[in-house]
Amino acid sequence: MSNLRPGAPAARGLIDNVATQDDALATSTSGHGKAGVRGVAAAPRRPFKRYFRETGWRHLVAIAISLFAIFPLLYVLSASLNPGGTLLTANSLFSNASIDSYITLFSSQRQPYGAWYINTLIIGLVTAAGTVLLGALAAYSFSRMRFTGRRFGLTTLLVVQMFPQMLAMVAIFLLMVAIGDVFPAIGLNSQIGLIMIYLGGALGVNTYLMYGFFNTVPSSIDEAAKIDGAGHARIFFTIILRLVAPILAVVGLLSFIGTSSEFVLASVILIDPEKQTLAVGLYKFISDEFSKNWSVFAAGAVLAAILPVALFLALQRYIVGGLTAGSVK
Repeated sequence: MSNLRPGAPAARGLIDNVATQDDALATSTSGHGKAGVRGVAAAPRRPFKRYFRETGWRHLVAIAISLFAIFPLLYVLSASLNPGGTLLTANSLFSNASIDSYITLFSSQRQPYGAWYINTLIIGLVTAAGTVLLGALAAYSFSRMRFTGRRFGLTTLLVVQMFPQMLAMVAIFLLMVAIGDVFPAIGLNSQIGLIMIYLGGALGVNTYLMYGFFNTVPSSIDEAAKIDGAGHARIFFTIILRLVAPILAVVGLLSFIGTSSEFVLASVILIDPEKQTLAVGLYKFISDEFSKNWSVFAAGAVLAAILPVALFLALQRYIVGGLTAGSVK
């Protein structure tokens, strides 16, 4: 330091002063960062008008839609806990709370709610499993195989779904009566017959939906498996089904919800009260002119919604991917 030229101490003091200021600025920035994050400066607050114009109005719309969707659910739950038996007495939400309606559901001999619930579970789950299996088999055939009439078959499936199944109600009833004379187990007033009707009605739209998803799976996977000696059955059950699990979950969920809430076909095919489903059985609580009990009906509806909601929450991560992945080829 002794060989410094004149004026060097002043220059060194100036450099030290600038370095001290830089250290203080860095310390201030890191010590007063946004949300306690080191090295991140606090972002300036937006004016309220700008916030409302860019983001705030969306929050208001979301809150309004949420209230619009939640209020009917709260109203039905309140009506199920109201022992009055009418919807007019349920205007004051949860003013009277009682579980008498839920007890009546399972204690009535004329209206076996427990049997209806079990019947709905059996019919819904069997129909969902059959729909997934048959739809996946048909979609795999249309997607991976080339045969005469393939395009015509796909078009036919799409056109047939444009006509509602209600148009064939009379034909279905007469067909079930004729089948019941030969095979009573699958004819009129049989749950197996109702399941077969559901499977036939849902096969077209589900096949077309799965077909778009199957096309997103590279065909090179099939070719590599064929080189190793695998056949179509082994490729389908051991490889393809695992890759298309999202669409299988979506089709199974939609099939279960549709069959468990279906009323018209079930009311025509099933006659005995012990074989009926929830949609048909619950209608009896409000169909009689002098014995309507909306409180018991609401209680049954609340219990009937538990399983579909649980399945929806369990499979919701598959729904968006399953419905959109097959839309772009």
